[in-house]
Amino acid sequence: MSNEPSLTVRASSWPGLFDCAYRWEGIHLLGMRNTVGLRAALGTAIHAGTAVFDQSRLDDSGVSIIDAAGVMVDKLRDPENEFDHGKDDITMKEAEFIGISLVSEYCAKWSPKYNFVAIEMDTKEFDIDCGNGVVIRLKGTLDRARIKKTSMGVGIADLKSGGNSVQNGVAVTKGHAAQIGTYELLYEHTTGQQITSEAEIIGLKTKGKAEIATGVIGNAKQIMVGDENNKGLIEFAANMFRSGMFYPNPKSTLCSVKYCPRWKKCIFKGD
Repeated sequence: MSNEPSLTVRASSWPGLFDCAYRWEGIHLLGMRNTVGLRAALGTAIHAGTAVFDQSRLDDSGVSIIDAAGVMVDKLRDPENEFDHGKDDITMKEAEFIGISLVSEYCAKWSPKYNFVAIEMDTKEFDIDCGNGVVIRLKGTLDRARIKKTSMGVGIADLKSGGNSVQNGVAVTKGHAAQIGTYELLYEHTTGQQITSEAEIIGLKTKGKAEIATGVIGNAKQIMVGDENNKGLIEFAANMFRSGMFYPNPKSTLCSVKYCPRWKKCIFKGD
């Protein structure tokens, strides 16, 4: 493959291409930006607090649950956060309460269940040859993901927060397979070690009653690479980059003015 990529993208952004390629193009190729509501910032803050705690378990650096909750609050109050208050349905005080509750419960009850071997691991650059001289390079970290070790080997444990991340006592896994599959490929490419354990979604519910639960995703990598009878998502992605055609998805759960900077002018939106 060529050493000179046509485009370099963050690995964590890649799964969004398979949700709504039109939205992904607007954000990652056209540079369009969208301000977020406080709930989105809360999710980022929760992940910051839990990551500090889990990394401390690996480093034996002594970060306490109170420390982790403090990191969450600091991240939430970060002056660089730009909230669109028209998108907020909670106050800062409510967001802090939810965040502290979830970070505390995660650190006390959920993190100790896992034997983590890496937190948000940096990955080696991964080149995808799309044909006709087009090479896409994925780089970055396995954002919000942990590498877990079980009796079946290593696997991905990916934290997902949001108002609907847990339903009926189980973490919602629908829509996450492409991201998990991408992360599995990047882990194997970076370490040379095979993923042999099923992936897990650890859901942290931020709306209504604060709740944490897990759900399992199997064969995520196969979705990306395909098999002898089916093309994988990577081949479909290569076609998009080679042709320059990024297709809209009006049924995307992110098809909303809250999440898409292209929404107001999009003729395909599902409103």
